[in-house]
Amino acid sequence: MQQYSKRILSLSESATIAVASLARKLQAEGKDVLSFSAGEPDFDTPKVIKEEAIRALNCGFTKYTAVAGIPELLKAISQKLKRDNNLEYDPKEIIVSNGAKQSLFNAFQAIIDEGDEVLIPTPYWVTYPELVTYSGGKPVFVETKEEYGFKARGIDFERAITPKTKAIVLTSPSNPTGMIYTKEELESVIEVALKHNLWIISDEMYEKLVYDGTFVSIASLNDSIMQKTITINGLSKSVAMTGWRMGYAACKDQKLIKLMDNLQSQCTSNINSITQKAAIVALDGSADADIESMREAFKERRDIACGLIDEIPGISVVKPDGAFYLFININNVKEYNGNSMEFCKALLEKVGVALVPGSAFGMDGFVRMSFACDLAQIKEGFVRINKFVRGEC
Repeated sequence: MQQYSKRILSLSESATIAVASLARKLQAEGKDVLSFSAGEPDFDTPKVIKEEAIRALNCGFTKYTAVAGIPELLKAISQKLKRDNNLEYDPKEIIVSNGAKQSLFNAFQAIIDEGDEVLIPTPYWVTYPELVTYSGGKPVFVETKEEYGFKARGIDFERAITPKTKAIVLTSPSNPTGMIYTKEELESVIEVALKHNLWIISDEMYEKLVYDGTFVSIASLNDSIMQKTITINGLSKSVAMTGWRMGYAACKDQKLIKLMDNLQSQCTSNINSITQKAAIVALDGSADADIESMREAFKERRDIACGLIDEIPGISVVKPDGAFYLFININNVKEYNGNSMEFCKALLEKVGVALVPGSAFGMDGFVRMSFACDLAQIKEGFVRINKFVRGEC
């Protein structure tokens, strides 16, 4: 008899976390390593949020809460979605989880039966296919092209649909490319989703980090698609609350939310009570000035980083609309022939720069670089990358 379940053996470690862990290990050993691998803002959580957490702690707000979240937090999320995204969700249509990863896990577990197919555009965030597979489903990858901004069109999804297709995953702004879907592009996806009665899983985690264009929540475009959309969001990226673990899902299907609540009640119950109190302040506008300050800093870093890439022969990048990643094309670095894993290994070994191979995101020939770090590190990183690409090390 096999000792471990096939289900758990099917899971792989997150490639982004693995690279970040390796970089930290090398740094701890005294190696000179610049890590651009983690998707984590380098800013501190805004003071107003931390003060609210301290207040909750001092008031003894340290007990169990309702699994889906305290009423005040659910109301704050509902108001935020209305104010920022033109989305009308009742608090009963929202559930708070331990980060957006758990929100996604709950959603996939609630909608996927064995053999169901989920359409995922490439390049994709590394966790999507793992969660689909763990839930008994089959990830079906929809290839995108750099010249189309790494975005899947309605026609691209249409070609991939079979009788087993259950859902489409959309990420805007994207991890790893930073691209944003326009209203017209989303409408082409809506047409296909409604025609085939598919769920839309809309990951909107980076919505506050937009530099060009306008962010649009797909569920806001018409009532029909709102009924079939599970909107995923959280506070990790927008207000630098990665370690606080707060994500949420919203859906008009109250039965689905209840099923997700049932699952969460059996595995983690509520997210920690102190984070819930702090999250209200993060959502109600109190931290908006801090959010804008971070957004402006990230935009400056993006612009400088893209300018530095333009000076290096053999690599290029499509300037991202949002998020804090560069998805760098390395196909013209001849020695590696687009092999992103070998490129990243050699880059780390020779010049101490840690990037994530594009193969982890389902698209070889590219590497992901996070610019969620200070400008001095970014500039030094490109000095080293330039030497590496030119063969001067």
